[in-house]
Amino acid sequence: MLSLSDIHPLSEFQRSAKAFLARLRETKTPMVLTVNGKAAVVIQDAESYQQLLDKIELLESMAGVRKSIEEFERGEGIPLKEAWKQLREKYGLPD
Repeated sequence: MLSLSDIHPLSEFQRSAKAFLARLRETKTPMVLTVNGKAAVVIQDAESYQQLLDKIELLESMAGVRKSIEEFERGEGIPLKEAWKQLREKYGLPD
């Protein structure tokens, strides 16, 4: 969650970039930078950003599995042997 205390003008960030970066690494809390009083960008440390990407990837995988289960329950799936056969043919995998 973004905090109102972590909203700063871009010009302030430019003047004190090193201090801002140190704070980002320490707190792991994203900041909003504004231009002309309007939110322009959100910045965060690289480690927290990677964790966010990892969580998104996991959630997308879970959603894909959930969708596949729903399709299978509607009778839209194919037998496992047929699926493996198609994968082997498509990717040139050995039997």
